[in-house]
Amino acid sequence: MPVTAVVGAHWGDEGKGKVVDALAAEADLVVRYNGGTNAGHTIVSDQGTFRLHLVPSGVLHPRVTCLIGPGVVVNPDALLDELALLERHGVVTHNVLVSNRAQVVFPHHVRLDEREEERRGAGQLGTTRQGIWPAYADKAARVGVRMGDLLHPDYLATQVREQVARANRLLPSADAADAASVLARCARWREALGGRIVDTHPLVQAALRADRHILLEGHLGVMRDLDWGVYPYVTSSTCLPGGAAAGAGVPAARITRVVGVVKAYATAVGAGPFPTELHGATADEIRQAGGEYGATTGRPRRCGWFDAVAARFAAEVAGFTELAVMKLDVLTGRDTVEVATAYRHRGQTFATMPDTPTLAEVEPVYETLPGWTLPARVERPSDLPVAARLFLDRIAALVGVPVTMVGLGQRREQFLRLAPPSASGVVR
Repeated sequence: MPVTAVVGAHWGDEGKGKVVDALAAEADLVVRYNGGTNAGHTIVSDQGTFRLHLVPSGVLHPRVTCLIGPGVVVNPDALLDELALLERHGVVTHNVLVSNRAQVVFPHHVRLDEREEERRGAGQLGTTRQGIWPAYADKAARVGVRMGDLLHPDYLATQVREQVARANRLLPSADAADAASVLARCARWREALGGRIVDTHPLVQAALRADRHILLEGHLGVMRDLDWGVYPYVTSSTCLPGGAAAGAGVPAARITRVVGVVKAYATAVGAGPFPTELHGATADEIRQAGGEYGATTGRPRRCGWFDAVAARFAAEVAGFTELAVMKLDVLTGRDTVEVATAYRHRGQTFATMPDTPTLAEVEPVYETLPGWTLPARVERPSDLPVAARLFLDRIAALVGVPVTMVGLGQRREQFLRLAPPSASGVVR
C-alpha cells in the first residue's frame, strides 16, 4: 500500500482534517507529523463537530491507530482536554498514542511566545501564542524535554531545570518559571498520559513491513513552511512531505502519494503577504459562507481568490500527486470567480513565488471564470454544473496536478471522489 501524505497547498486551514477523515476510513495508521496546537482540523460527524489540534484526524475510525509523531510539539494539558472532549462524545481514544520523541510545550513556552509577540508591536507576525516556536527553539538548542522524559523522573529533573533557567533569562521576573512547579505538573502528566507514551518506531516499521496503509497528517500549508513559506511569517516546522518523513519516522522513498489540499478560494490567518486578499463585501461574503474563523484562535481569516501561483509552487516543492479542492460550495451562486494565474511587479511577471519583500508588493494577474450554482444534492461528478467542472479542470491545468477529491460542505457525505485522471491529466 502507498504511504500517503496530506499537505496544505496554501496558507493553512485548507480542509486537511476532512480529507484525512475521509482517507482514514481506508487506513491502518494515521500519524500527525508536525506542529502543535497552533492549528486545528475540524471534522463534522454523527458524533459531533470536533476541532482537533493534536489528536490525529483519524481518531473517529476506531480500528485506526493514531500516532502523534516525533516531529510534533505537545502541550500535555491541551492533549488531555482534547481526549476528554472526544470521550465525552463517545469517541474511543485508546488508539491514540504519543511518540516518546515528541517535544513538550510548557506554560513558560506560551509566556515567551506571548511576550515576544507583544514586544513586536506593529510588526507582529500573527503567531497563535501557543508556545510553538519557543518549544522548537529549545529543541534546536538541545535543551528540549521530550514526552518520553516524563517517564524518567531523575533525568527529567535535570532537563527541566536547565530549560527553566534558559526561559527565565528571557522572561521578565513577573513571568519567571519555577522548576519545582514545572516538575509537579510533569508528575501529573506522567500519571495521566504515561500509558500512551510509546516508542512509535516499531509500530511504524511493522506497518511498513506488513504493507499497511499509512496516512501522514500535517498542519498548516506550504506557504507557512519554515524553509519554503513566506518567511518570516511562517511556522517553526516543516510542512512538506520531507518533514512528514522525518516527523513520522517513515523513509521518504515510501511516500508515493501526496495529496495537496486547497480551497476553491484562499484564506490566511496571521500577518504577511497574501497576494489575492480581498477586502469589503466580497471578502465578508466568502468569510460568512465558509465560516472562515480560526479553529485555534477564532480570529477572522483573511479571504481571497484562488492563488494558482502559490498552489503550483507548492505542488512543485512538495511533489503533489493529486489535489483535493475543498469548499466548492462556498462560491455557489456567484456570476463569476477569479483565479490568480501570475503576479506582476514593476513591469515583471512572475509565474512562481518571489521572495517575501517582492511578494508583498506584487499585483495578481487574474483570469475570470464563469460561476456556478450547485444543486441541493451532488452524489457523482456528473451532478456538478458544467462551470464547476470547468473550474476544477482549470485548477488542475494551472497547478499541473489532477483534482481527485472535492469538498462540498461540512458533513462527511459532502465529499466527492472523482475518477482517476485520464491520459490528459483531466479528471472526469
